[in-house]
Amino acid sequence: MLVAAAVCPHPPLLVPDLAAGAAGELEALREACDAAVAALAAARPDRIVVVGTGPESADFPRGGAGTFAPLGVNLSVSLGAGGSGDVEERMPLSLAMAAWLLGRTRVDVPVSGLAVAADADAADCLASGAALVAGDERIALLVMGDGSACRTEKAPGYLDERAEPYDAAVALALADADVLALAALDPDLSDELWVAGRAAWQVLAGAADGAELAGRLTYDDAPYGVGYFVAVWGA
Repeated sequence: MLVAAAVCPHPPLLVPDLAAGAAGELEALREACDAAVAALAAARPDRIVVVGTGPESADFPRGGAGTFAPLGVNLSVSLGAGGSGDVEERMPLSLAMAAWLLGRTRVDVPVSGLAVAADADAADCLASGAALVAGDERIALLVMGDGSACRTEKAPGYLDERAEPYDAAVALALADADVLALAALDPDLSDELWVAGRAAWQVLAGAADGAELAGRLTYDDAPYGVGYFVAVWGA
């Protein structure tokens, strides 16, 4: 059963060592993410499952390890004990960022991971979410995903007038714990707007269907022209 969820973005610049002189620019976002992870721990789950997008779908039932070395910093992270070298090579950035966030907060429960393909069908995402929380185990989800990357002319995907209303709809859905709105996100439009969180958010929608959780949006901004959201869903 799903007892809590947190939604965070996964820009590498959240890691101060990667942000260098720009570390202070995302301090408010970093603090919001830390508070969201702390809220997950406070829900006393039996297990935390990290969900994020990647080039392909993959499970990390024993945890997983990763590194930020390809980004220029020799920093390793882990979702828990039991990761192998193969897992380290395959764990996508979204899960590596989740591992980094979890490492900043004392989490004394097992952690596993689910990478979902960025182009995964919405129905498959919903089914994956439902499967994650089937049974009596108390599950908390840490869901990683960025909004559109087309909010300004300097954004990675340049300016697209559809980006701001798209992000506004996502922010409202996260604030209201609206699983139907998340489930209805258009994969094609999301791809056109360089949205990195659509598939992961739809896994959340599948997991939270019928859970009757209340939502709280704690961060909604678009530094660097990319939509970032932090939200907490709980009883």
